[in-house]
Amino acid sequence: MMRILVVDDDPVAGEMILAVLEGEGHEIRLVENGMEALSVLDTDPDFGMIISDMNMPLVSGIDLFRELREQGKTIPFILLTGDEPEGPLTREPRLDGCLVKDFTLEESLPEMMRNVLARYDQN
Repeated sequence: MMRILVVDDDPVAGEMILAVLEGEGHEIRLVENGMEALSVLDTDPDFGMIISDMNMPLVSGIDLFRELREQGKTIPFILLTGDEPEGPLTREPRLDGCLVKDFTLEESLPEMMRNVLARYDQN
C-alpha cells in the first residue's frame, strides 16, 4: 500500500482515478489543483507518488512537476492528459510517465505505476 496524492480539477475524473487506485489497495488524497497540491505537500510530504491532470487552471500538471523538482522533491510523478502523451513528454522529458485519461486507465495506470516504481527501485 502506498499513499498517493491525486491532483485533478475534474471531480468525475478524480473519482475515477480514486476508484482505480483504491481498488489497487492504495490510500489516496484527492486535491483540486496544483496550488492545493503544493500546500498539502508542504504540510504532509509523506506521499509515495503524485498523479496529476495536465490541464488545470492556475498551475498545469507540468508546472506542478517542475515546481516540485525545483524544490528538490523527487517523488515519482505521473501526468494524465486528454491529449497524446508524447507532447508533454517532449516538453518535459524528466516526467516519470504520462498517460491518456481514457477508459483504459483502470489497466494502464496501475501498470505505469509499477513501471515507474521499478525504475526508482533501480536507482
